[in-house]
Amino acid sequence: MVANSHFSILVLLLLIGASSGQLSANFYSSTCPNLLSLVRTAVNSAVTGDARMGASLLRLHFHDCFVNGCDASVLLDDTANFTGEKTAGPNANSLRGFDVIDTIKTQVESSCPRVVSCADILAVAARDGVVALQGPSWSVALGRRDSTTASLSAANSQIPGPGLNLNQLISSFSNKGFNARELVALSGSHTIGQARCTTFRTRLYNEANINASFATSLRGNCPRSGGDSNLSPLDTVSPTVFNNDYFKNLVSLKGLLHSDQQLFNNGSTDAQVNAYSSNSATFFNDFASAMVKMSNLSPLTGTNGQIRTNCRRTN
Repeated sequence: MVANSHFSILVLLLLIGASSGQLSANFYSSTCPNLLSLVRTAVNSAVTGDARMGASLLRLHFHDCFVNGCDASVLLDDTANFTGEKTAGPNANSLRGFDVIDTIKTQVESSCPRVVSCADILAVAARDGVVALQGPSWSVALGRRDSTTASLSAANSQIPGPGLNLNQLISSFSNKGFNARELVALSGSHTIGQARCTTFRTRLYNEANINASFATSLRGNCPRSGGDSNLSPLDTVSPTVFNNDYFKNLVSLKGLLHSDQQLFNNGSTDAQVNAYSSNSATFFNDFASAMVKMSNLSPLTGTNGQIRTNCRRTN
């Protein structure tokens, strides 16, 4: 009886492994051995030319993974008979870096044709963008395949927005399998990048839990009306360095977005924000672990999906 139960558990684990697909750090070791160096060189070049690109590539990966898994669906262009995710509220006039992924894909196709997925390129580029801005590194398991579909409705409903309160943020991340600590760690990605005035105007003029001089300093570039696309750094202290200043800003009531300051607003995540604000090593470690988890959300593997030769359209 015991032997049979052990055998049944083993079979079950094998079935789970087969159905979920297995990603592997050395997936392309023989089929595209120079993949990682190609991506790293291209990302470093892009970030050198535009430091904001590190944040853009990270955000592109995040917005991909939160909508039906890390399958490069976010990269698909609209066509006459297909609507992708690029025009979704969280993405329109906001996501960038598509050209960098195109450049990498062209180089990879030249080196190893029809082998490497756009989803894998995006996962590696996000990591390399963080590293290029002095952030932590992590091991990216590979073997994702690309979707042949996208979901505008899922992009509109599943990507957490800048107006969410703490309970909504916790719920949004919980729906993807993340706990509150991982929510706070991943939110630390806002130590780099910029946001449009339209996403934080309400906070500047209507909220009380904001440093007064901080609010005043931002209003010139984000008036009560107009200037919707004017940009401000999510971290005004060191916007192009990946560090823990974001959390120090929250403690000082200098979070740019409503959703940022919600993490430090006399709520359940205050202690975690305090911990990261005083210990960057803990933040880096937790962020890297959470990124590994995020990049493994519902990947297409095996014979599912395809290897797109052009990241913007299906084969």
